[in-house]
Amino acid sequence: MFSKPPRNKREIRTLVGPGTRVNGDVIFSDGLHVDGVVHGDVSLAEGASGALSVSQDGVIEGNVNVSEAVVDGTVKGNVEATERVELGATARVVGNVVYALIEMASGAEVNGKLIHKAADSPGQGRTASGSAGTAKARSGKSTADQNEEKPEAR
Repeated sequence: MFSKPPRNKREIRTLVGPGTRVNGDVIFSDGLHVDGVVHGDVSLAEGASGALSVSQDGVIEGNVNVSEAVVDGTVKGNVEATERVELGATARVVGNVVYALIEMASGAEVNGKLIHKAADSPGQGRTASGSAGTAKARSGKSTADQNEEKPEAR
């Protein structure tokens, strides 16, 4: 009754296996699965879309820029996904997470900011903490304008 809709599964074409260490950036298309360690940025080939999955034992020490990210391991860097981020119960991210859609399991850790970026408007992100223009939107005046109108105490 309350089952999840089927996701668009991407084929895993690149694997960083357990016990494998990659020193340098990884650029891929389609799917990448990390069971080992990557010291460098992980991103998609220009014009490509693809999914990254990081297993419970996988580690990435660098920034991630992909369409979809499923993290159960550790990422020490910013994670940016244009479509979706899924953080499993054992996920650890030391950096900001930029997402269009996010799913977090109980136990996942993010030591950074969660930043929502709408999928249809690249470059127009807003932080999860809210908007600084709220006071102006309600009163029609900014906080600075309101402070200028207050009479001085004598």
